[in-house]
Amino acid sequence: MRGRIQPRNLRQQVVVERKRRDIIFFTIIVLFFFYIGATLLFGDMGFLKYSTLKKTKSRMEAEIGSMEKENRVLKARVNALKGDNFYIEKHAREEYGLARPDEYIFQFKDNDK
Repeated sequence: MRGRIQPRNLRQQVVVERKRRDIIFFTIIVLFFFYIGATLLFGDMGFLKYSTLKKTKSRMEAEIGSMEKENRVLKARVNALKGDNFYIEKHAREEYGLARPDEYIFQFKDNDK
């Protein structure tokens, strides 16, 4: 009888050790995947950082586009002021209120209140 009791206890002990080992292994695997998921989501190169950088990039590209458009307009004005006499005269009249010696300038005030 004594021989039977030992193997049964030994078998139970092996089963208990396997369960304990499986629980530890499963816990380590779950913690590993949790760590990988948290790193992918919140890390320095994570998804949240990526989405923030993507939004910043699109905003800056739009800003660059508008500045390039403004730059083209200003270059066209500079070229016109350098060589187009009609544009130079128009600019002097509109911006500075200048006139030729024999001209009169009439200014009208709006009475809209």
